[in-house]
Amino acid sequence: MLPLSLLRSSTSLPMLVELKSGDTYNGRLVSCDAYMNLNLRDVVCTSRDGDKFWKLNECYIRGSSVKYLRLPEEAVDRVAEEEEKQWRGSG
Repeated sequence: MLPLSLLRSSTSLPMLVELKSGDTYNGRLVSCDAYMNLNLRDVVCTSRDGDKFWKLNECYIRGSSVKYLRLPEEAVDRVAEEEEKQWRGSG
C-alpha cells in the first residue's frame, strides 16, 4: 500500500493535518494530487498554541508544509478493497 493510494482512497473522510508551523486543520478530504497537496472542506483550523480557532468552508494545503496526517481506520479498509478490485480486474 502506497501513501498516495491511501490518501486518495480517503476522499470524503475526516482527517487531521498538522503543518510544520504547528497549526492543525480538521476537515474532510475533497481531493489530493501527486505532490500531496490537499483540498479540505468543512475545516476547523487551530493555531499552534491552541488559543485561536477558525472555521473555513474549504482550504488548500500545500503538501510540502504538512508535518503529518491522521486518517480514520476506515481509510485503510477502503484502500485494501480498491486494491483487491484492481487485482481481480487485471487477471
